[in-house]
Amino acid sequence: MKRPFHTVLLACAVAQVEAQQPASAFDRGTSLQAWQHSDHAAVVANCKTPPAPFRLGGAVQPGSSAEPPAPALPAVQAIPGIVAAAAAWKVVWAWQGNNADGPIAGDAGTLLFANNDASNVMQLDPATGLARVLHADTNTGGALSRSRSGQLFVAMRGLHAGVLQLEPERKLFATELDGEPFDCAGGVVNDISAASDGSVYIAVSGSGVFHASPRGVITRQGQDVSGANGIVLSPDERTLYVTNGAVLVAFDVAADGTLTNQRDLAPLSGGGDGSAVDEQGRLFVAAGGGVDIIAADGRMLGRIPGPPGLHGVAFGGTDRRTLFGIVFYGGWGTASARNLIVALPVEVQGLMSRAK
Repeated sequence: MKRPFHTVLLACAVAQVEAQQPASAFDRGTSLQAWQHSDHAAVVANCKTPPAPFRLGGAVQPGSSAEPPAPALPAVQAIPGIVAAAAAWKVVWAWQGNNADGPIAGDAGTLLFANNDASNVMQLDPATGLARVLHADTNTGGALSRSRSGQLFVAMRGLHAGVLQLEPERKLFATELDGEPFDCAGGVVNDISAASDGSVYIAVSGSGVFHASPRGVITRQGQDVSGANGIVLSPDERTLYVTNGAVLVAFDVAADGTLTNQRDLAPLSGGGDGSAVDEQGRLFVAAGGGVDIIAADGRMLGRIPGPPGLHGVAFGGTDRRTLFGIVFYGGWGTASARNLIVALPVEVQGLMSRAK
């Protein structure tokens, strides 16, 4: 007898951690985002208000399987107190597919990231370039967040989208909006930020910003943020930052977790994506192929040039003084899709009390 989807998903946790292996040992995967799935149209047809069609990266085409040229790693100019003149990007991971997304700091200087196509969560040792699978079958998981209390969540981008909790126990956390599948919101679940109270903030590209309460009840927040992409809480969790196209938006976080006082905080150097905060509350935002550095009051403090295709950042290393970036190149959704994780030593420190 065929088991229901949710039963299969929860039953498929990795029984044991695999040994560390090089990138070439891992399958690039064939998982689909919800809008790519053959059953997607039937699911959203039953929504009270069916969402507008959504597509990422244009029509999926066979493309070439030839190895595309890797993007150049640009020189970095000094930004006093933030990055030294001698600092340089280096590649610590390289593999195929539409993978390596939503990175966060792991234990002992490691980095965790979600594999979109492979539907798993990996732990990378940047010192050796070796990785292992920590969690499998994440329904096209595409972004990670760990709360101060230790809960690990992944954004599910596949059909039956939402948020899956992986640790300390594995369970479906948030999958419905107003009694309907979260797929009815439209777009794609792009990024998440977990709060210390057990709630999760969700950025859905093509739809907006959402809050999942500690009980997993999802509500829509904010207005006119359909370009929502990267999302991160301030160190004190009183402010939530969301990239909305080429603008960084800020919200105040109310006592019940809902969002108030929406405002445009700062323009970005291009379409904003994954972001991180340091111990001083400064924001490091992947935008336009580099990293915009923005003070909590919206002042632009500088920009770190990055390789073309850089679309997310996270602090890591044992002292959180390394800025990691995720880089995509090749043709999205084709055999030529490739990704890198790059690392840059910095003079600031990422949060030690939270994974990101």
